[in-house]
Amino acid sequence: MKGFKDFIMRGNLVEIAVGLIIATSFATVVATFTELILAAIAKVLGANPDFTSFKPAGLPVGAFITAVVAFLILAAVVYFGVVKPYTAMRARFVKNEEETTDESVELLREIRDSLRAGRA
Repeated sequence: MKGFKDFIMRGNLVEIAVGLIIATSFATVVATFTELILAAIAKVLGANPDFTSFKPAGLPVGAFITAVVAFLILAAVVYFGVVKPYTAMRARFVKNEEETTDESVELLREIRDSLRAGRA
C-alpha cells in the first residue's frame, strides 16, 4: 500500500487532477458561451443554424456541418478568450530569458567564446 500511497501523493499527479477538474468546469463555461453565440446568430438570422436536413446527393452531411460550425465557434471563443489574453499577459509580465542574463553568465559566455576562438 505504501507504493500506491506514494503514487497517489506524487505532486504532478495531484496537479493533473486539479487541471482536469478546472478544464471540465471551463468546458462547461465555453459550451454555454457557444450556445449563447448560436442563440444570438439564430436571433439575427431568424432561425437556429441547424444543417442536419442538408443532404447533397443523398449524403447526410448536415450534422457534420453543424458540428464543424459549433467547433469553429468554440475554437474562436477559446482563442480570443484565453489564448490571446494569455499571450499578451505573458509578453507583458514575463521577462525574456535573454534580457535577464546575469553579468557573470555573460562573462562566462565571453570566456567560452574566447577559448573557442583561441583553439581555432
